[in-house]
Amino acid sequence: MSARSPVSTHTLPGDPPVEVLLRRNARAKRFSLRVSRSDGRVSLSLPTWAPEAEALAFLRDREAWVRENLDRAPGVKRAAIGAEIPVCGVARPVFAGPGRAAHFSEGAVHVPEGPREGPRIKALLTAMARERLAQAVAVHAGAIGKRYGRITLRDPRSRWGSCSSKGDLMFSWRLIMAPPEVLDYVVAHEVAHLVEMNHSPRFWALCKQLCPKTDQNRRWMRAHGAELQAWRFEARE
Repeated sequence: MSARSPVSTHTLPGDPPVEVLLRRNARAKRFSLRVSRSDGRVSLSLPTWAPEAEALAFLRDREAWVRENLDRAPGVKRAAIGAEIPVCGVARPVFAGPGRAAHFSEGAVHVPEGPREGPRIKALLTAMARERLAQAVAVHAGAIGKRYGRITLRDPRSRWGSCSSKGDLMFSWRLIMAPPEVLDYVVAHEVAHLVEMNHSPRFWALCKQLCPKTDQNRRWMRAHGAELQAWRFEARE
């Protein structure tokens, strides 16, 4: 990796080998090693001026720490025929089905067999999430008499939703995999930010007014959120 290549990968040999993403960061002043709790991805940030040899030596010195944390990370799960994917908090089997798109019927996900099973399942879940989230936003925003801007769906790793100063709302489409009451809590949380752009006592009081089981749903997300992030929807090669 050179200064002209800000991102590259390195593989730690061993059983199993571990792929590490190396990122040069102009703002970094030291090496920073991270193992994602959501999907077990390993990344090493380093200053732009740091020699690659020093970065790899730093990585080797901390290999035991990396592997220890990987053992605690949730296993990656592939969305494909034969899997059981959580939909609205319930594990649903994935079967081969006709047509060109995935669909949900009779308590199961049906998807055309082939290398694009993952992306097709993701498209189905995203469409379901968009409908459920829009409904929940309308209910909660109506309850407090606030207007909101655009609703966008993304796949962030570090948060489940956000509210901008303009009233635009962003949510993770993966919320459709959580129980409905958890999705509802996340929406209530972000809608409450339309009134309180902070996490003050007033904010939490409003959040609990919209979602009385706020504390219970927050605990669920802390306990199970990483399991939702562990699912992978890439196409097979």
